[in-house]
Amino acid sequence: MNAVGIDVSKGKSMVAIMRPFGEIVAAPFEVKHSASDITSLVKLIHSV
Repeated sequence: MNAVGIDVSKGKSMVAIMRPFGEIVAAPFEVKHSASDITSLVKLIHSV
C-alpha cells in the first residue's frame, strides 16, 4: 500500500508519497490551493 502525506496550511500544502519499505515516490513538494495544482496532485496520486 502506498502512503500519501499532506501537511495542509493556509494557501498551500506540502505533499510526499512513499511506497512500502520507505521507497520515495515523490519527495516533499509544495502544492498551492489552486484548481490547477489540486488537479495535478489528484492525477499524480492516481498514477501511483
